[in-house]
Amino acid sequence: MRVVSLLPSATEIVYALGVEPVGVSHECDHPPEAADLPSVVETHVDPDASSAEIDEQVAQAERAGGVYELDLETLERLDPDVVVSQGICDVCAVDRVLVREAVDELGLDCEVVTTDPHSLDDVLDDIERIGAALGREPQAADLVVDLRERAERVRARTTDIPGPERPRVAVLDWLDPVMVAGHWMPELVEWAGGEYGMAEHGAESRPREWTAVREYDPEVLVAAPCGFELDQTFDNLDDLTGREGFADLTAVRGERAYAMDGHHLVNRPGPRLVDTLEYLAWVVHPDRFEEPPADAVRPLARTVA
Repeated sequence: MRVVSLLPSATEIVYALGVEPVGVSHECDHPPEAADLPSVVETHVDPDASSAEIDEQVAQAERAGGVYELDLETLERLDPDVVVSQGICDVCAVDRVLVREAVDELGLDCEVVTTDPHSLDDVLDDIERIGAALGREPQAADLVVDLRERAERVRARTTDIPGPERPRVAVLDWLDPVMVAGHWMPELVEWAGGEYGMAEHGAESRPREWTAVREYDPEVLVAAPCGFELDQTFDNLDDLTGREGFADLTAVRGERAYAMDGHHLVNRPGPRLVDTLEYLAWVVHPDRFEEPPADAVRPLARTVA
């Protein structure tokens, strides 16, 4: 089975089902060996730029025709049986319409599987659909059972927490402009025992005025910019900590402001989204859950003057 995965979350799913892709996107880096595979996606955005610069580059690229470009020559050479695409965000990965056009133009005889998750259940459904396309239904079923059981264990340990003890949580998946994470994050935060009052379940992540964040006054704040690992988040932290009133937020005053690896954990709807839930559970209720590794979550309070 020759599989080309066009987004990191799908690449993780494919590997988890016991299949090594023949091609991936430029961002696919987990497991580490994925980074050595041929890339069929090119980006017109510098991922190492600041959050404000990336935002401007994305806007310019969209006006010029798109953020990503498929390497048609490599895609044709790889001759896939299955291509996994996405429809959730044309800023996060190559759009499914471009994929279908490329497959038709090259005359490839392959199945295109499109993911469009907005909840943990959607991610589990995607695992089963990809498993079916790859002929790995038993492996997909086992993986889904394991992930669901782990998620339910977290949920079971927070169901008894009354409303007044559920802190207000905000997860930011961009810093300049400020964006509040949507899609699966409201659900995960609530399962972790928090209250998520700035986005509805399944809603798209969208820019918010900083005044709205200050008015919400989160008791727990998580900075997890899309595409940023922890070091890059801290390189851009002034975009958040330099804002008026940041130091006055309840989360900051209470030393409950954190950075989380947005690239691998918060904005990648694959199997490790359950890891994200387990880490969030500690962030929200550290007295009930085990502390996550330092390369996943790091306090901001110790670094903010």
